[in-house]
Amino acid sequence: MLVAAAVCPAPPLLVPEVAAGAAPELADARTACSDALAVLAASRPDLLVVVGAADQDHRGPYPQGSRGGFRGFGVETDVQLGDGEEGPRLLPPSLAVGAWLLRHARWGAAPVEGLGVGEPLEAERCLEAGRGLAAREERVALLVMGDGSACRTLKAPGYLDDRAAAFDAAAARALAAADVAALRALDAELAYELKAAGRAPWQVLAGAAEGAGLDGRLLYQDAQYGVGYFVAAWS
Repeated sequence: MLVAAAVCPAPPLLVPEVAAGAAPELADARTACSDALAVLAASRPDLLVVVGAADQDHRGPYPQGSRGGFRGFGVETDVQLGDGEEGPRLLPPSLAVGAWLLRHARWGAAPVEGLGVGEPLEAERCLEAGRGLAAREERVALLVMGDGSACRTLKAPGYLDDRAAAFDAAAARALAAADVAALRALDAELAYELKAAGRAPWQVLAGAAEGAGLDGRLLYQDAQYGVGYFVAAWS
């Protein structure tokens, strides 16, 4: 059963070594992520699963001990999901950022695994994946890594799209209220057009949270670099 969840943004720029001189720009987001992870630890889970978007080569489960890093971004910072032997595949960037957040928070409350989900994955399969995660242990927590639209400004990765602000506002409301039905109803096609990589991970969360009766809090919301970033805690 799902007992808690933290929703965090997934840009590698969240890692100070990657951001370098721009690191202070996401300092508030890092603080909010730390607060959300404290909620996870307080829930005393038996298992924590980090869920994030992944390309085709990086989809699927990652066992405890899986490693990743940010060498593709010019830094030699390496991370690991909990303790254990190195897994057969490197973590995708979203899960690597999650692993960095856990290391930064000195996570030790429960074993950690990962799940990479494809950005185009249809809603029902996301929900099914979430239900499966929630059934893994008596007390399951999720760290859900994902961004909103990438089309909030002219300089955003996806350029400016007038639909982006409304999409992000709807996502923020759903995450703030732990509204499973609203997350489930997010339009996958629109999310893809707006480059919202968090849609699939959020819908995995929606499936896991069905019937859990969790309350939500939105701890951070911004559109740095023209991308919607949110931090939420459900418990």
